[in-house]
Amino acid sequence: MSSLLMIAPAPVIESGGRLRLDVKFVEGMRVQQGLWPSRMTVALRRGVPAIPFGRDYGRDELPFDLLLLDPDEALTARHLSGFDLIYAGGDDFHCLGLPDLLHPGQKLVYVIEYTQETRLQIMDLDRSRSLLGRLRGRLWLRQQERRRLRAFRAATALQANGYPAHDLYAPICADTLLYLDGRMTPDLFATETEMTARETWRAAGGPMRLIFSGRLEPMKGAQDLIPVARALERNGVDFTLDVFGTGALQGDVAAAMQQLAEPGRVRLHGAVDFETELVPFTRTRADIFLGCHRQADPSCTYIEAMGCGVAVASYDNRMWQRLNGEAKAGWGSPLGEPERLAERLIALSRDPQAITRASRNAWEFSRAHGFLPEFRRRMEHLARIAGITLAPFAA
Repeated sequence: MSSLLMIAPAPVIESGGRLRLDVKFVEGMRVQQGLWPSRMTVALRRGVPAIPFGRDYGRDELPFDLLLLDPDEALTARHLSGFDLIYAGGDDFHCLGLPDLLHPGQKLVYVIEYTQETRLQIMDLDRSRSLLGRLRGRLWLRQQERRRLRAFRAATALQANGYPAHDLYAPICADTLLYLDGRMTPDLFATETEMTARETWRAAGGPMRLIFSGRLEPMKGAQDLIPVARALERNGVDFTLDVFGTGALQGDVAAAMQQLAEPGRVRLHGAVDFETELVPFTRTRADIFLGCHRQADPSCTYIEAMGCGVAVASYDNRMWQRLNGEAKAGWGSPLGEPERLAERLIALSRDPQAITRASRNAWEFSRAHGFLPEFRRRMEHLARIAGITLAPFAA
């Protein structure tokens, strides 16, 4: 058994015989295909208007065969025919009927990231929904969750990204793998020289350098960034806050910055390339990642910031509570209370050694859970189910 169909959530745009795809997705698939003994097929859905960090490819340039689906095209047994192993997203409601479509001998492995609690939190934070829309949305999500639980019970195995999804769904599927997703490859981790330089900066009394990266959306807590900064200002903390990302709240954040006593302390950078801009900046010009995330998604941002040698001060959502319990990489505060998060930072501004200890712990934990070791564990899990032996890493 080795033929694999992956039904992935990655975006695709078809134009003039070329295919626009996310570069990170294609390169990740290149690593995966290098391990798998037969050529994989990936099913992707059309329908997105743009792919920010995309590139145009010909089919012959891709490291996999591509099956294109229309935005709402239903999956059928025909789509699955000829494959031994189906690898599908459990967050995608299109995939929740797959157990009913399997041919004899086919195996099904789901990947799951969100919990039902997180889905409800995301919907409730959606400003575009009316009260009636939220009620309808809750009903629809409950219906889909019943389908999801049934599908997971029928699946061969499950891979859970992050502690919340693993804790919730592992009891349902006997063969469940926990992994921590992130993009940190060996060349991206902070160096000892960079770690030491930041420790010298803090010991000399330099400003506390905060950083936020991610979508500027309510679910990521972007509305709390400036209230935290305002509280730090009131208490005389010497700090800077660099904000990377775009989203629905970008205008609100930019306007609120101008109301600070010293607007220059907060800098809004927009979206930048992860490897060439965000990672080098974080490794050399940040001390603490400011996590205002209100929901408990797996948030690879934590593990990536930690790999840059940065400690984390975050709301105690379910993901951060569990991650920090394992890593001792920072501090938590009550969910959705920016004043309490600011109080934690005020105390830390007077304790550079505490920041150094957490930063070192963060760095070590992230290096042990980088992209390559976590990815290898996921692939070995699939290979065991498929009854095959993986090739050695080419990377």
